[in-house]
Order: sequence, then C-alpha cells, then structure tokens
Amino acid sequence: MTAIDLFSPFRLGSIDLPNRIVMAPMTRNRAGPGNAPTALNATYYAQRAGAGLIVAEASQVAPQGLGYPGTPGIHSDEQVAGWTLVTDAVHAAGGRIFLQLWHVGRISHPSLQPDGALPVAPSAIAPAGQAWTLDGMKPYVTPRALETGELAGIVAQYRHGAANAKAAGFDGIEVHAAHGFLLDQFLRDKTNQRSDRYGGSAENRARLLIEVMEAVAGVWGGERVGVHLSPTNVAFNDISDSDPERTFSVVVRALDQLGLAYLHLVEPGATEPAPSLPSPASGAPQAPQLDAAFFRPLWRSVLVANKGYDLARANAVLQSGAADLVSFATLFIANPDLPERLRRGGPFATAERKTFYGGSAGGYTDYPALGG
Repeated sequence: MTAIDLFSPFRLGSIDLPNRIVMAPMTRNRAGPGNAPTALNATYYAQRAGAGLIVAEASQVAPQGLGYPGTPGIHSDEQVAGWTLVTDAVHAAGGRIFLQLWHVGRISHPSLQPDGALPVAPSAIAPAGQAWTLDGMKPYVTPRALETGELAGIVAQYRHGAANAKAAGFDGIEVHAAHGFLLDQFLRDKTNQRSDRYGGSAENRARLLIEVMEAVAGVWGGERVGVHLSPTNVAFNDISDSDPERTFSVVVRALDQLGLAYLHLVEPGATEPAPSLPSPASGAPQAPQLDAAFFRPLWRSVLVANKGYDLARANAVLQSGAADLVSFATLFIANPDLPERLRRGGPFATAERKTFYGGSAGGYTDYPALGG
C-alpha cells in the first residue's frame, strides 16, 4: 500500500484534487475600483493553480463587512464579474478554487463603513490596536452591538455572498470564522457578552455561525462548503476565550452535524500573514494546544491543517491521520509553483513583507517559477 503524503491525490466531496496541498486564503489588498478583482488578481491565482485546492482571499459579503482598504468583496455585480476573471483563469490552468466569505465585524473603522457608521459586533467592546484606513492607522472605535433582530440579516448577507460566489464560477466556498473577525467575535466570551440566545453558553455563542453555515450549505450543498477556525489565537485582533477547549469542542461538534466538506484549522504556532497583527501584550493568555490531533475525534469530515508546515511535518500529520490536507500561506506568496518545489525539496524563495499588503505586480505576480 502506497504511503499517504502531500503528493497523494484526494477526493474532496465530488472534486478530485491532484495533491493534498492547499493554498491558504491570504489578504493581499490588491482589489481594483469598487473592491472588485482585476486581471492582475487572475494572473496571481492562475500562477498558483498547481495547488490541490486554492482558497481565495477573504472577501466581504456586504459593504458593512469591509475592514481594510483594497480587499475584494462578493456582494456586487462588479465584484462577481471580477471574480469570474479569476475563476476562469484558474480553471484554464487546471486548478480548483474556493472563495472565503468574510465579515470583519468590529475590526473596521467608520471611515470604511457605509455613511460613516460604527462597525458592528456582538457586544459594544472596542478592540485594542489600530485600524488600517485610507488615511493611515487610526485607533479602533467602540462598535455598535447588533440587535437580535439584525442577525437574520447577517445570515442573509452570507447567503447572498455564497450565491454570488457560485455565479462567479467558484468550485465552493469557505466561511471565515477565525482570527477575531465577526463570527469569531460571536464565538468567544471576551467579545460576546450578550444576554440573548446568541450569548452566554458556548452553544448560544455558536448559534450565529451554525445559522450561517446552514444558509450557505443551502446554496452550495454541504460537500462544497468549508469553515475556517483559529481556536488558539490569543493575540491577533484582541480575541480570546476563557475556556477555548470547551468553546471549540462545542463548536466543532455542532459543525460536524452539518455534513460540511472540511474544517480548516489554524493550529498553535501557525503563522499566517494578515494586516495589523499586534504583538502579544505582556501577560497575554497562553494559547492552549488545540491542534489537529485534538479535534480529529470530534470531526468526521476532511480536516485541513495549517501550522507553518514544512514538507516533513506536513507528511507526518497526514500519515498520523490527524489531517487529510495541509494548507500553506507565506510560502505560496514567493513560490507560485510551491507543489513542485516541495516535491523537489526546494529551493524556496523568500517573500518580501513590505509587498504583502497593497501595491501592484511587484511582490505579487513577479515571483518566478522554477526555470522561469
């Protein structure tokens, strides 16, 4: 029997993947006017079509979900047209691509919101740190707590984004419930201090995420829908929970009942480029070791592991059975042909951090492939 490794083929629902290498969603801040993707974005993703699966960068499901300049959306006709350029290019290059759906919640600023409104959140608690705005960095403001009656509208925004992603030709979607953005804000008791049926117990705090997942699965079918969680994040976007082991055990068990395609898990020690990552404060809580092996008994479907893996550790986690696929982030920025480089054992180019967020082709589409 052939040993499983990164280069083994895999069947994800009804999609055949040529390898088990996933390109993780990465914010690059290079959307065009109206936060619509352009031909430049199509080139970037098509260059990386050798991945078993690409998960395209987080894209806001409504204008209210915008948190950073230059990030793409999936709520307008122009954005659907822009993303169609991307999916056509990736498919022409032989790739498969999902879109990550996003709402940043409180990680925004009135200058980025429609009519200068306050950002929204589960509770009126301001995050520490600064927002990245069109006029530079500005302190985060205290968000407006969403009314119970508004939450059906949030679910509808995700449903609309899911339908638009289908219209744009994606092969599926991933819901962003990680890294301290809106759905993660509802999951954690530091940011969710509600007294209605969306607050209090872990089961209640998971309610909005479950409703969103049911809604988008109603558009796509669960076999084309993934979910992204970061249970151990305690620094990024000022997010934490008093009992993450219980909270995320409840969350993962509830998600497991929905027949989803995969759980994309950011493990302890993972490194993933993202804007405005603050340094952990002195005395910040230590991340618990909630890794793929911890969640494997709670999750019956496909598990995608993300932990700054190299080839040896990626193969080890696959062979252990703790994960089925492994996602890579920073390595894909400077190595568009990452699967081939992993197969050869390198060489690996180093990405320039100064070009991670915003700009044009430099540091985006100008990293050469081997022999290029």
